[in-house]
Amino acid sequence: MSRRENPLVIQSDYTVLLEVDNPNFEEARAVLSTFAELLKSPEYFHTYQITPISLWNAAASKVTVEHVLQQLEQYSKYDIPVNVRHGIADYIRRYGRLKLLSGGAGAAAGGATGAGGGLILQADDALLMAEIRSIKAVTALLGTKIDGRSCQISLFNRGLLKSTLISAGFPVEDLGGYSAGDALAIEIATQAPGGGSFALREYQQQAVESFYAGGRPEGGSGVIVMPCGSGKTIVGIGVMTKLQTETLILSTNITAVRQWIEELCEKTTLPRELIGEYTGEQKQIMPVTITTYQMLTHRTSTDEDFPHMALFNRRNWGLIIYDEVHLLPAPVFRVTAGLQARRRLGLTATLIREDGREGEVFSLIGPKKYDAPWKSLEKQGWIAAALCREIRVPLDPEYRLTYVAADRRNQFRVASENPQKAEILQEILQRHRKDRVLIIGQYLSQLEEIAKLTGAPLITGRTNQSERDHLYDAFRSGTISILAVSKVANFAVDLPDANVAIQISGTFGSRQEEAQRLGRILRPKNEGCRGGAGGEEDSAGGTAYFYTLVSRDTIEVDFAMKRQLFLVEQGYEYHILEMEEFSAAKEQTNQSSNGGGGYGCSG
Repeated sequence: MSRRENPLVIQSDYTVLLEVDNPNFEEARAVLSTFAELLKSPEYFHTYQITPISLWNAAASKVTVEHVLQQLEQYSKYDIPVNVRHGIADYIRRYGRLKLLSGGAGAAAGGATGAGGGLILQADDALLMAEIRSIKAVTALLGTKIDGRSCQISLFNRGLLKSTLISAGFPVEDLGGYSAGDALAIEIATQAPGGGSFALREYQQQAVESFYAGGRPEGGSGVIVMPCGSGKTIVGIGVMTKLQTETLILSTNITAVRQWIEELCEKTTLPRELIGEYTGEQKQIMPVTITTYQMLTHRTSTDEDFPHMALFNRRNWGLIIYDEVHLLPAPVFRVTAGLQARRRLGLTATLIREDGREGEVFSLIGPKKYDAPWKSLEKQGWIAAALCREIRVPLDPEYRLTYVAADRRNQFRVASENPQKAEILQEILQRHRKDRVLIIGQYLSQLEEIAKLTGAPLITGRTNQSERDHLYDAFRSGTISILAVSKVANFAVDLPDANVAIQISGTFGSRQEEAQRLGRILRPKNEGCRGGAGGEEDSAGGTAYFYTLVSRDTIEVDFAMKRQLFLVEQGYEYHILEMEEFSAAKEQTNQSSNGGGGYGCSG
């Protein structure tokens, strides 16, 4: 086809428009996802942004300037603007121009040595070193000058220097090496739980090898990005077996801590007595210790230090695993800056941070090492296929008066708690009465009303851990088939048979939350998990259903569009239905062509 029929329009502000109704839409979307971020996705054109961080992550994965420009030229309707062409080249080539080296590596690379085998910051030319020396915040972190392009760096400034330099627009490739930590024998258990053999899947092994990098200096720190339900914990275990070292694991909650312990006991040769739980309930410090971010950041008053941060130095850890690294709290960022001599593995379903601190993840944890596309794993059958539906629910006239009278922030809550959502919720539950359903919400009062209406047990932040464990176990066993949960279930809750999620309210425009909530139902489904009675919904073959209830003609619609961006970028479509359409439909199919305009094609 002629060039004018291509799907991309590249603009001088580094935004890229992707035409939805184009035969090459899917190919171009897959290309853009490697070096650009999705900003918005209305009906006809999706808007992407090429950013320094997106380009540096690509560069760290060995993506070249030539590759990016060739791909853009292949799919663009028009010539790439000259400033964008030069900007892409400049940003990608910045990665690797500054390197942190050990004293020995520095000697091998350029003849310079650091005092006492310390670190060396080395630029690829003297002009670059002069430029960064002119930055006041950087100068304070530099040590003795070795030559025109090298200087010594204190081991204690390793993380802070990288963070400061990336804020100034200069990413550092850290090749300084890592402490081995105390040795720990750990292997994959070849016998799977319940019989049969167990081994890492091919993509999980690829993720491990990408992080490890054959033990070379460019390995040992970075982030693995994989969908919920695809086995991020298994990748963490695979890295542990590669490194054979004592490990500290940071996770999101006690449920996640205990799931890590269960997986380690089932899938490795590590004895249970060598695994420690460090939570509010137990304070065990063992060769493998698992704690929560909340535990580390707990303190009795804002005037005192964080007493549990000392855990980072209680043993000679050779590896620190940051589970759900996109949630890493600010106080732990500060500690992470001082842990640069230890290997660091971040695990996440999305690199998106709602606080905009992706640059700190890049500099302090490491660049993206491996990214498994959601739809690719879905096609291979490793995660369930998902059909996403947004149902627009009207406000009755009296309730709309309450909405109009509220300020903007409270308007969101009023819209979220629209009583009419209960009616459509019951219809959805009727259609999925033979399925395993999660009802997910943001507001406690709303969830309590829904739990009373449906008879579903409710898990919130107030639910004690033993009761949570009991309800999760009952859901897994099939004793209960509907569970109402607050945002405490957004992360690291293993409910493999859940195949329907109904989101009645969410956290404003949180893209990461949307990804996590869909992730609750993406584990491959067993043959016993079937659709609703009468063939109205058939979940056989591994289809999961994700419903979002949104109040029509309110700001909740705008926030829903923002929430869905990450999943649209992964290739999911949101089928938008008016409440009346959904109620009138006598038979729903799994075909993506039905169910109203696809979100990303409608909005």
